[in-house]
Formats: sequence, C-alpha cells, structure tokens
Amino acid sequence: MNAFGAFWQILPSDLRDRLQNDSKRGQLLEVILDLGRLPEARYLGEFGGKYLRSTEVSVEELEYAQSAVGEFGGDNRAGIEGTLHRISAIRSRKGAIVGLTCRVGRAVSGHIDMVYDLLHYGKSILFVGRPGVGKTTVMREIARVLSDEFQKRVVIVDTSNEIGGDGDIPHSAIGTARRMQVPEPSLQHKVMIEAVENHMPEVIIVDEIGTEAEAHACRSIAERGVMLIGTAHGEWLENIIKNPILSDLIGGVDTVTLGDEEARARRCQKSILERKAPPTFYFLIEMRERHYWVTHKTEKSVDMLLRGKTPLVEVLLFSSHMFLLLWGRGEEKEFHTCYQFSFSISSMTAIYLKKCKREVQYSCS
Repeated sequence: MNAFGAFWQILPSDLRDRLQNDSKRGQLLEVILDLGRLPEARYLGEFGGKYLRSTEVSVEELEYAQSAVGEFGGDNRAGIEGTLHRISAIRSRKGAIVGLTCRVGRAVSGHIDMVYDLLHYGKSILFVGRPGVGKTTVMREIARVLSDEFQKRVVIVDTSNEIGGDGDIPHSAIGTARRMQVPEPSLQHKVMIEAVENHMPEVIIVDEIGTEAEAHACRSIAERGVMLIGTAHGEWLENIIKNPILSDLIGGVDTVTLGDEEARARRCQKSILERKAPPTFYFLIEMRERHYWVTHKTEKSVDMLLRGKTPLVEVLLFSSHMFLLLWGRGEEKEFHTCYQFSFSISSMTAIYLKKCKREVQYSCS
C-alpha cells in the first residue's frame, strides 16, 4: 500500500472513493471531519473548502477513523506509521473526539531551491510563516540535503513526528539525518539539549519553536557552534520582535535611555528600543506563500526596524518557468518593474512590493 493509500484507509468509504477519483487529489491538503457537520476537503492554493457529500459526519465514522489511526499523543496529534500524514483531534469537555483534521504529508524534492545557497554559509536559519504555508515540508527537505548532499551530521528533534513521520523508523524523505522523538511537547527543549550533548550533531533541526524554554535552548545550542534550522509561527519578522517569548531568537529587545547629546545626534527620542544581544538565527525567512519568500539578515533587519526604517531584504519568487530574485531597500521609490517579466507574479506580491516602496534589482536563473 502506498502512502496515499494509508491515508485513504482512515476515511469513510464513500469519501475515500470520491477523493480517489478526484482530478485534484494531487493538490489535496487536508480533510476535515467534524461531528454533525458536512465533511470537507481543502486544497493547496485554494481559499475555503469543498464539501464532499450532503450528509453529516457521524460518531461511528469518527470512531472508525480513530481506531484506524491508533492512540493520540498529549498534543492530540497522531500519525500513520511509515507515512508523513498527520491526524489532529478536537475533543469535547469529556475527552471524546468530536473532530479530526486529516492532513496530507508529502515529501517534496527541490522545495528549497530558493535558499540552497544559504545552506553553504553554515549559518542558523529561522523560518516563519502562518500554519499551512509549508514550513515542515521545508524542514524535511533541508534535513535530506544537509545530510545527503552536504554530508553533515544532522539530528532532527521531532516533537510530533511530523518531520520524520510516525513509527520508530524515520521516513526516507529525511535522508540519512537522525531523528529524536519527543515523548511530550513540553519536553522539546530538554531533548534539544540532549541531542547536542549526546550525539555530536553539526546541525539541529527543530519545528515549531514556541516557548521561552525552547528559545533559550536554541541560544544555548547556537553558542556551542551548532547550526540551527527552526520554524516559528508568525508571518513577519516584526511578529517575532514583538513576541516577548520568541524575541530572544532575534536577539531580544530592550528599552534604552539616551543622553541629551546622543538623542540630538540621532535625531530621536531619549527612550528607544535596541537589540540586546546577537540573534540566535543569522538568517530569518518569511514564508509568505509556498513560492514567495522574503529573506532577512536578522541582525541588520532587526536594527533597521527598531529605528523605524525599512530593511534591505531579498524577495524570492519561484514558478515552474522561472526563479526570480529581487533585492529591496527602504527607499522612497515605487516598484515599477514587476510586469516587465514573462513571469506569473500574483497581485499580492505586486501590492506587497509597492506598499513597502522598495527599489529592486533583479536577476533570473
């Protein structure tokens, strides 16, 4: 049975048959099964969902899916052994499962072409983006490239078995990278330190950094000279700066009071915000969409933003036809060259670049 076949087996038979014959099944993102509601399918690149039938999901169907999946962890997530699929549960106050989010996991090769050159620097990289934009898929592909192509000693700290898949044997999509499973989500920071102390990695990969303890563990690992690849929720660098728990990842922010002469020299108020320490992650990449990324050199971008200026960034766009690299700086010049390319750039991208008033240079390959 192939990986998709295992996914079909947890669904009611009528939904299984419909989705297997769906021309868009290759773009299937997730199936939603909520008690008393119509089952829904969601697809990559589409807003909203598509109802799969006219009758509601029953208790029996949820019980069948639960028995096919097996036991859920403390974070209400489970996987299908040997695959990359993730099943997440919604429970009632009494603990009964009343909803399931059945997300399709895919091993996508070539997904990191836009940042392949950054990996050669050996510097830590943080990916931020809203849920569903593809951060975990990128982590998986980076693990394979660094372990197989760069011949690095890579250890993945896999909290919910999303990167390496469910089961004791990790999925082949991570290459020769090693995987450490985490018994409880609250223990992720301890496993991160254990990975460094016990297994001598050159690279640590961790998904969904979200607590103060995990942010501190990241700093401790980086200070030992280990390359870190991580993800955090938040669409913009500014979201991380304003997050008191995660701001340590980009150096932290502190209020500083300047003297009268210094304030006059800087032409600013006496109380200003400044970065407290070197950032844990040398690069930060905003994943706006699956094929639309914005790359920051973290230290410089944070300092510029705290001064109220627009930082120099690298805008990366990718399609099956062309790779487009745009450099942007906070100059008071409109972006006019967008439509001169034989390249399908979404209106969102054009609006974003105009809104930031970035002067860009381009190179295509």
